[in-house]
Amino acid sequence: MNQYRQGNFMQWEVVIGLETHAQLSTVSKIFSGSSTRFGAEPNTQASPVDLALPGVLPVLNRGAVERAIQFGLAVGATVASHSVFARKNYFYPDLPKGYQISQFEIPVVQGGHVPFVMEKDGKPELRSVELTRAHLEEDAGKSLHEDYQGMTGIDLNRAGTPLLEIVTEPVMRSAAEAVAYAKALHSLVMWLGICDGNMQEGSFRCDANVSVRPVGQAAFGTRSEIKNLNSFRFMEDAINYEVRRQIELIEDGGKVVQETRLYDPDRKETRSMRSKEDSQDYRYFPDPDLPPLMISEEWIARVKATMPELPGAMRERFIRDYSLSEYDAVVLTQSKATSIYFEAVVAAAGNAQAKSAANWLMGDMASTLHREDTDIAAAPVSASQLALLLQRIADGTISNKIAKEVFAAMWEARSESPALADEIIDQKGLKQISDSGALEAIVDQVLAANVKSVEEFRAGKEQAINALIGQAMKATRGKANPAQLTELLRAKLTA
Repeated sequence: MNQYRQGNFMQWEVVIGLETHAQLSTVSKIFSGSSTRFGAEPNTQASPVDLALPGVLPVLNRGAVERAIQFGLAVGATVASHSVFARKNYFYPDLPKGYQISQFEIPVVQGGHVPFVMEKDGKPELRSVELTRAHLEEDAGKSLHEDYQGMTGIDLNRAGTPLLEIVTEPVMRSAAEAVAYAKALHSLVMWLGICDGNMQEGSFRCDANVSVRPVGQAAFGTRSEIKNLNSFRFMEDAINYEVRRQIELIEDGGKVVQETRLYDPDRKETRSMRSKEDSQDYRYFPDPDLPPLMISEEWIARVKATMPELPGAMRERFIRDYSLSEYDAVVLTQSKATSIYFEAVVAAAGNAQAKSAANWLMGDMASTLHREDTDIAAAPVSASQLALLLQRIADGTISNKIAKEVFAAMWEARSESPALADEIIDQKGLKQISDSGALEAIVDQVLAANVKSVEEFRAGKEQAINALIGQAMKATRGKANPAQLTELLRAKLTA
């Protein structure tokens, strides 16, 4: 639970639900044959159906339905055998029909959940967000406010683009939790191939419904909806700003009004856009031009047979085949690219290195990718190169500490050589010292130079050995085999 304390020390609980619009990866629109290609000249991809010209009728895109079925199966939802398209009535310049074809009372996907990982008190925690529904609908056009000499232009290329709107229960309690869920959902739709996930192009955008209430109160507070968040950073900033705004407003004696707000990333604040409608304001009714959508068990089975291995099934396989923890398996299957990379490392290094591979991907690899702001698919260290590095740790050629130095050098080298780890180890003279004679000579020097630590250990201060190990590692520039070194030190100290 995320709590806030303000001037009068009243405690508040944040309540967040997300509505995500994922543009489906069909080549044509949901009710017409117009292209969905991004970047075309304005109004060159809008057919008579998209423009709602007299006499035209919509025809449902089968590919859009099958992508919705895939999503429903992936999140463990119910795929409705019977669902209905409805007209959502409102007036806006970029909505040529005066209504949007959507689904209301009977959506195609009902229920489900999305698992994800987030940090709590500095530790990773597995969580899951329950979904209310996911429904098919068409996108509206786009209003363009720049370069029109004070006027607004209307581009209807997006009108009719197929969307899957994914709606959560109001179960998230912080901006960080909402972002962690959104990232997991983003990875999932890309994993399935039903959405390209391009947030800059509007293929994946979120609306956040945010409210606050006193801790312990069961009833929800009045919510505000923050529209069209197309960046995870903007989402977190916008939600945190809105939470502060609502708490301060209430504590100053004001009331939160139900409204739609926009986030201004330059000013780092939300601002009012319009009053927020309720469902009755849209006057939903079944679209008379579209028959009910009937999905048979046979159709679902055919779609399921074409799907990639789902994250849930892969998690179970990773636990079973590689003896990974549930946490490791969840983290490695948050991204399809990460899971592919992991299995490639294990295939090259052997199953015995599976846990080491997982640790490296979740540790040094993840932190470096984050620092470089890049994806694992573009990592300059290939799976085969990392596998060789793990083998050199396992066979005692280098220590884990030295391996970090080698990994950093591999990253900077950006070489395609499969033997890159060996080349760097040789060039830098990083091979671990495992020769017992050489180590014994170093141990004798360290013991002679650190009499006080020797006496403390022999007097019963067990941790004194750590100072001696540190001195020995320093003398070998970190290249001594830690296990052998510790064993030799202990043997001489207790002799």
